[in-house]
This record gives sequence, C-alpha cells and structure tokens, in this order.
Amino acid sequence: LSQSHREAERKSMAVHMRMLTVALSISAASAFVAGPALRMPSNTARRAAMTKVHMQAPASRREVVLGLAGLALGGFGKAEKAAAADEIQVYFGSGCFWHVQHEMIKAEQEILGRSQKDATSLAGYAGGLKTGPEGKVCYHNLMMDSDYGRLGHSEAVGLSIPADKFPEFAKEYFNTFYKGERIDPQDRGGEYRAVLGIPGGVSGPYFPIAKDAAEQNGMKLAEGKDNDPDTLKKRLVYVYDTAKFPFYRGEVYHQYHDDMIFKYGKEYNALRYENEASGKISSTGCPE
Repeated sequence: LSQSHREAERKSMAVHMRMLTVALSISAASAFVAGPALRMPSNTARRAAMTKVHMQAPASRREVVLGLAGLALGGFGKAEKAAAADEIQVYFGSGCFWHVQHEMIKAEQEILGRSQKDATSLAGYAGGLKTGPEGKVCYHNLMMDSDYGRLGHSEAVGLSIPADKFPEFAKEYFNTFYKGERIDPQDRGGEYRAVLGIPGGVSGPYFPIAKDAAEQNGMKLAEGKDNDPDTLKKRLVYVYDTAKFPFYRGEVYHQYHDDMIFKYGKEYNALRYENEASGKISSTGCPE
C-alpha cells in the first residue's frame, strides 16, 4: 500500500474506534445491572453496539483482504473427529468466523471451564458437499485454489462439546445474533450465511433443542441442501448433518484472529502460535 493509502486506512479505523467507544458507552449506561460488583454490558447491548459499528464500516472483510492487501490465500481443512465418546462435533456460523470463534471460545470457558488454550473452537468452513483437489476447502486466494465460496461452503467454527451441554451452546450461538440478524452485515453472500452443524441434522436428536433456542430468539431453521444462499435479513439458520456436511478446518492465519473492528488482545492472538507449536493446529496444505 502507498503511504497515502496507509494513512487513509489508519484514519478510517480511528473513526470506527471512536464510533465504537460512543456506542459501547451508550450501551453500558443502559445495560449495567446491579450486583455486588460492576458488570459489563449485557450480550444484547454489546452486540447491538457491535452491529452498529460494523454496519458503518467502509468495506467488507473480503474487500479489505482481496482489494487492499491483494493477498487472500486459501487453505485446506479436514473434517474434525470427536475427541471423546461422550462428546459431539458441532459447528456454528454467523458471518465472519473471526468473531464467532472468539464467542465460542468464551462459551467453552464459561460453560465447560476450559481455558482459552484448551478450548477446541477453530475457524473453518462447512455447509457444502464439494471439495477441491485432495479434499481441500480454502479461503479466497489469488490462485483460485479450492475456494470455499465457489465450493458452496460458509465460514463456520467447529468445536467438540459434551452432548449434554448442547442446549447451553445452542443458546449462546443464537445470542450471537442481534434481533435475529448477524452483527456484520457488510459481509454478504452464501459464504457468510448462518449455519449450524449437528449430528443427524434436522432428523437428529439435537434439532428440537436447536429449534427451541432459535424460536426463543425469533428465528427459524431450515434444512441445508448444499451451497445455500445468504440468510441476511431472513432471521434464518441452515441446519446440516455433520456426517454429510463435515467441518473443514481453516488456515492457521485465520485462527484466533481479531475481528475487523474489535481487538481481542495479545494473549488471545498468541494462541495461534502456541497451538501451532504444540501441534494442535497446523498447515492445512493451502497457501498460507
């Protein structure tokens, strides 16, 4: 980027952060609750503020990655396997996977008592039947290698959870929406549709639980068929059978990533390097 472009981008981000500060301040004033200690704004208020800032962002993440950087490189993913007999593999998607991964790691901490490092949530792709050569599913890249959008997939976050905790994770997932819509509507297209992957899909034992959680948030579910369209402004989530529509882990550089607007801290970002060193995540074979 030229110096002028860098300066313009810096000023733009500064404006958005000022907008964020104001929005969160307003939310905090109305959403703080009484208790023995000061608490953060409610999830609803926080996501309302996030939505407001995201909606006023100048460009989608895809435009920034492909247009400004010109370096959108893809990666492979492989279907995740259950870590234990009493655990199930699920995936959740709602727009950009960066913020969804962060939300799901928080859920693992709060519901299961896992540390950030031990959390299983990883960014990746799901919802399509096709793969590229050698089973690859990749992020947008200049070589057009196994592009997840062209293959019919959406961005998603896969994780392993105890089967009896699914109701709590379903509740947390539907709470990531604001008034039934994802918080980052600037990213549009089928690759950002809302997706939910559960064993058995709409015919499995977890569907009634998901349906109840959706209805409590004024949303509806539909069976995913492959390469489904965007769910924006439909208050809709597509449900997939994880056996037929597996989760494909994303590239290392997409893991533990800051949102386009929100920063999650150095400790969170460092998980990428720590987990790569330990072998928890590794190159998927796509361009990194």
